[in-house]
Amino acid sequence: MACGGLIVAGLGGPANRAAASEPLAWGADREGGGPYLYPDPRDPRQTIGFEVDLAQALARELGRPGQTHVQCDWSQILEVLSRGDVEIALNGYEFTRSRAARFCSSFPYYLYQLRLCVRRNDNRLTDWERLRTPPAGQVFRVGVLEESAADALITQEFGGTCQVVRFTGSIDALEALKQGKIDATVQDNPVVAHYLDQGGWYPELEVRGEPRSEGYYVIYTRGNDLPLCREINSALARLFDSGELQTLYERYGLWNGAQPRLKQIWSEWDPAPRTAELPSWRDLRRWIPKLLQAALVTIQLACCAMPLAMVIGLLVALGRSWSTPLLGGDGGGWGAWLLRTALGAYVELVRGTPLAFQLFVIYFVLPRLGVTISEFWSGVAALAINYSAYECEIFRLGLQSVPRGQMEAALSLGMSRPLAVRRILLPQAIRTVIPATANDFIALFKDTSVCSVIAVEELSKQYSIVGKSSGLFLEAAAMAAVLYLAMSYPLSLASGWLERTLKRSA
Repeated sequence: MACGGLIVAGLGGPANRAAASEPLAWGADREGGGPYLYPDPRDPRQTIGFEVDLAQALARELGRPGQTHVQCDWSQILEVLSRGDVEIALNGYEFTRSRAARFCSSFPYYLYQLRLCVRRNDNRLTDWERLRTPPAGQVFRVGVLEESAADALITQEFGGTCQVVRFTGSIDALEALKQGKIDATVQDNPVVAHYLDQGGWYPELEVRGEPRSEGYYVIYTRGNDLPLCREINSALARLFDSGELQTLYERYGLWNGAQPRLKQIWSEWDPAPRTAELPSWRDLRRWIPKLLQAALVTIQLACCAMPLAMVIGLLVALGRSWSTPLLGGDGGGWGAWLLRTALGAYVELVRGTPLAFQLFVIYFVLPRLGVTISEFWSGVAALAINYSAYECEIFRLGLQSVPRGQMEAALSLGMSRPLAVRRILLPQAIRTVIPATANDFIALFKDTSVCSVIAVEELSKQYSIVGKSSGLFLEAAAMAAVLYLAMSYPLSLASGWLERTLKRSA
């Protein structure tokens, strides 16, 4: 009865009349992969997937001239929806009370379950209960899509015996499992059907245990756009009754015995935002230990990466300058030219490619060559390599600031070139580059946020989790900003003190 009433209510004109003649704008993350939406292997310029087909069918049923996909990071789709940049969020978003308190939620368009995926040659995890009994001295590392139902399940039920490793994409978690970086991953059954059962993308992996935690995929609209949500409900009902929804799911191998129950669930579904107790800034108190722990990870990343970057940068700078008259060289021969060219190419390659790209190469590509590095040390390595190129140029500038006559005088006094560089040139060059190096160190603290894409839970990642879990984005951002300032401002003071001290000693 309720279902029929909602369908009738949705038969009126579109909620936003101005948009009735425009394509249906929907937010989704193309990077998340199949079977939701992904590049067509035959033509990567085209996007395919069951949600692409569903968006097209919905646009047709709503009388819209088509659909427009707006690319969003999966974890940010609802915030983009709040801004009004898209009309609906359609990307495997599970129904949760916290989301339904802010947005209108459509009829469920798919019933999903969670599956436990492990490596075929790993006999430790035969079912879900084995997650509670890891081998002595070990903790199972389980990869999940952050802010998903899998994240909530592992955190709440198995958090005592498992380390939750949060990824920004399902493919990242599957790839990490394949490479042995994690012990298992929990994924929605559409992902398992696409990548393990049908596609054969990961023959090294298999599913174990029974399905767990049935839930709903829903389409979200803004909380003040209930008429559009009801229209979508009407469209879903027509697609179901005509059999088109089943045909669509069968096309991607997603139709199963659970889906016929959709209409039964619709009969009692209320699309309006659910009432919920508004969060208070006091609720953030329980998150403070998590934020402090994440800040410590940020400090560790920065303090491990920056010294490495300075050492590498200094060595590269000396290598590029060693054969020049600046350091007492005579230009050298072919060997010196090849060294300068190789080191120059290193600097330009590192400066010319994004830090995130370098991070992905170290974390995901090197294991295919037999070199496997953990998340934390992958982050340290990427940051150190990236910043070493900039430190090289800073040190070269510092060396060039020392008058050439000082090197000539040191050599004329009988000093060897290495000794003259170490005792005469470097102390003066280092004094010159301290402000620029300190500025880079402060910048590196903020660039550690890039490591969140490989499941390193540093401060910016934890802020995102806290904001989405509590709904207090502004308050969580203020706390994170205070922590970042508390980390960076002492560096500024220490840099000034060191600069003044070296000037006095000079």
